[in-house]
Amino acid sequence: MCSLKMAALRAAALLLWLSPGRAAAAVPLVIWHGMGDSCCNPQSMGYVKRMVEAKIPGVYVLSLKIGNNVLQDMENSFFMNVNDQVREVCSQLARDLHLKGGYNAMGFSQGGQFLRAVAQRCPSPPMLNLISVGGQHQGRVYGFPRCPGESSHICDWIRKTLDLGAYTPAVQEHLVQAEYWHDPLKEEDYRKNSIFLADINQERGINETYKKNLMALKKFVMVKFLNDTMVDPPISEWFGFYKSGQAKETVPLQETALYTEDRLGLQEMDKAGKLVFLGVKGDHLHFSEEWFYTTLLPFLH
Repeated sequence: MCSLKMAALRAAALLLWLSPGRAAAAVPLVIWHGMGDSCCNPQSMGYVKRMVEAKIPGVYVLSLKIGNNVLQDMENSFFMNVNDQVREVCSQLARDLHLKGGYNAMGFSQGGQFLRAVAQRCPSPPMLNLISVGGQHQGRVYGFPRCPGESSHICDWIRKTLDLGAYTPAVQEHLVQAEYWHDPLKEEDYRKNSIFLADINQERGINETYKKNLMALKKFVMVKFLNDTMVDPPISEWFGFYKSGQAKETVPLQETALYTEDRLGLQEMDKAGKLVFLGVKGDHLHFSEEWFYTTLLPFLH
């Protein structure tokens, strides 16, 4: 058993398509990395690729690159507007003929909520199943405890920027992590000024298309790391969050207004057995190959 640590698997996303009537060896795979990573890192995206290939021989792999080169790709995971990233990914998926019959999706860390945006905004080609591994669907707050590249000045700069002005227009437009920053002590600022998370979570009104598209999923699987020290609060990985106005007591998804008012269709999906909540022991993105094979791969078939 080999644990995948944050340094090896930061934020990433994985897309799979099962071609109707074809053998498993022909199942395509598209990978979309996340924060601090790149399309072509052999220790992260390459590792995921090898794990999937070990069980799905002959898989077609497309590793999405956001930018003209690997450096731009990595930088864009910090500084490119998430809405622009989602549009670029939707365009790439629409042009790829391997995906025209539909695909499954798996996102790691921030990739989880980014792929949910793809499901809600871009129904063609159709996403069949979404697996979110440590994704922060109600956002995150405070700290930024383990930014990739801890020795880099970029991490301290991001922390200070988030603390001082996460909801200012300039920061929202140019800092990825601010776009899913959810401060329970500043709920009104969040609802009014968050240009990404507040939109896909229906905080400013109901977009029926978002709801319809998400409900079209066969399964929405959410993985929470039970000893997570990076995501605050960890229950965001199961779509829960802090009670409004304080940052101590959390509530599960089923007690949030998003669920009780069914603004995104999650209540109906839950009753239909489409929501799956999985817990795994370990810190953020720490899991074994055996767990990956036995727990997650079955949802991709």
